[in-house]
Amino acid sequence: MGKKINIDPANRVTFNNNVDYCVGTGRLGLALTEEYLKELEYVQKMIGFSYIRGHGLFSDDVAIYHEYEENGETRVEYNYTYIDRIFDAYLKRGIRPYLELGFMPGQLASGTQTIFYWKGNTTPPKDYSKWTGMVVSLLAHLRERYGEETLTWPIEVWNEPNLPGFWYKADMQEYFRLFKETFLAIKAYDKRYTVGGPAICGVNDAEWIRSFLKFCKKEGIHPDRITRHHYTVEFPTREGHYDYSKLEDPVMRFENLKSTRDIIDSFDEFKGLPIHLTEFSTSYTPRGVIHDTNLNAAYLAGQLAGLGDVNEAYSYWTFGDVFEEQGVQNSLFHGGFGLVAAGCIPKPTFWTFRFFKQLKQFGSECVYRDEAAVVVKNGTGYSGVLWNTGEDEKDVVLSFNGASGEYSLVVETVDETTCNPLKMWHDIGEPQYPTAAEEELIRNASMPLAGSSVVKAENGAAVAQFKVAKHGVIHFTLTKRSFKPDRGYDYEKVLSFH
Repeated sequence: MGKKINIDPANRVTFNNNVDYCVGTGRLGLALTEEYLKELEYVQKMIGFSYIRGHGLFSDDVAIYHEYEENGETRVEYNYTYIDRIFDAYLKRGIRPYLELGFMPGQLASGTQTIFYWKGNTTPPKDYSKWTGMVVSLLAHLRERYGEETLTWPIEVWNEPNLPGFWYKADMQEYFRLFKETFLAIKAYDKRYTVGGPAICGVNDAEWIRSFLKFCKKEGIHPDRITRHHYTVEFPTREGHYDYSKLEDPVMRFENLKSTRDIIDSFDEFKGLPIHLTEFSTSYTPRGVIHDTNLNAAYLAGQLAGLGDVNEAYSYWTFGDVFEEQGVQNSLFHGGFGLVAAGCIPKPTFWTFRFFKQLKQFGSECVYRDEAAVVVKNGTGYSGVLWNTGEDEKDVVLSFNGASGEYSLVVETVDETTCNPLKMWHDIGEPQYPTAAEEELIRNASMPLAGSSVVKAENGAAVAQFKVAKHGVIHFTLTKRSFKPDRGYDYEKVLSFH
C-alpha cells in the first residue's frame, strides 16, 4: 500500500512559507526588452512575488552616473531616464525593487576589472564620497517619484564580494569599508531604510560572516539583516556550451544555512538578526542544464519546505531566461536560471513555486511536514504538496482524521510524463529557434495534469491515495464537497444513457 501518513487536524508543525517574497533577475537593463517584460508579467500573474532583485543598478547600461569637465573641475550629474522606465515597469506588474547596490559605473571605478558578457565593473569606487552621493541621490529621487513606500524597499550592498570576479581580489577589508560608508550615508539620509550585507556566496562563507559581524561590532554598526546566497550542486563539468553538475545532499545544505544562523546568534548584539537568501537555486551557472528538468522541480520542493526554518526570506535566481551573463543563449532550453523559458513556457520548477504559493494562499496552519511532503489546513479542508527526488515511483496514502461526509479531491501532477516541455523539445529535434507551431507544442507539454475525484469519509477519516512518480511534484486540495445539481441533471446518466 506504500507509505501511509495520518493527518491530525489538531497537529501544528513549523512551516514558514515565504515562497513569494522575492525573485531574482538578470541585469536590470534587460527590463527594457519586450520578452523580459512578457515573462515577468506571466510569472506575476501565476505566482506573484513581492520584490525583485538583480544586478547592474549602477552599471553603465542603466546610465545613472556621469562625470563631465567644467571650468577645469570634474562635476557629477545623474540620469534617471532608464531606471525610472525599469521601475515603472516593475510597479505596473505588482513587484517592487530589492535594491542591490552595484556594480561600479565606469567613470567612478578605481580599475578596469569587469565580469560577464555585459562587462559589469567590479572594482571599488575611486572616490567614496561620490559613491555615497550617488546612492543617496538615487534614494531621494526614488522617494520623490514613488513616495514613502520606497522606505520599505530592502537595500543590499554589492553582490558576492567574497568572489574575486565580483569584487576586486575579494578584498574583505575593502568591502567592509564599502559597506560602512554606504550604510552610514543611507542612515544619515533616513535611518528608516533597511540595509544588509555581505551578500556572500559559497567560498569561505563562515569566515566572511564572522569577520563581517566582528567589523560591524567594532565600528558600532548594526546591519538590518544578513544576506547570503545558497546553491546546491557540486562543481560543474563544462561540455560545449553547457554545465553538468551533481546535486548535493539537502541535509548538508540545510546544515550550512544553520551554521550562518549560529554564527549570527553567537554575537549578543546581532542575535536574531534576519537572514535573507538573496539568491538560491540548484546550479549556480546560467548554462546549468539541471534547471530545465523535472528533478530540479522535485529537489526544490524540498528546499522550499525548509528554507524558512532559519531564513526570513529567500529569492529564487531567476524568474525568466532573458539573461546574458555568459552571452545570449544559444537555444530555447539551455540550462537557464529562469522559471520560464522564452515564449513564456513554464519549466517544471515554475509549478513547484506556484504550488507553494497556492499552499500559502490556502492556509497558514501546517499540520504535517516531512522530507517529501507538506500539508496545511483551513476551515474548508486541506492542501498539500508531495514530491519525489528518487528514481522509483512512490505510493503515498494520506488519512485525514476527524473527517465526515464527502470531499472534493483535486490533484495537479508535474512529472516526467505529465509535464515535461524539455522532452517534447528533445523529441521534435531540439530546435534551437522553434517555429510558432513548435513553440505551441512545447508549451502544451508544459502544463500540469489536472485530475479530480470524490472522497467519502469512512470511520472518521477521509483517505486519499497518490502515486508520486520519479522526479514528480503533486499539489492537491481536499475540501468539503458542496453538491448542488440542477433539476434533471444526472451525471451518471449522462455518462451511461447514450
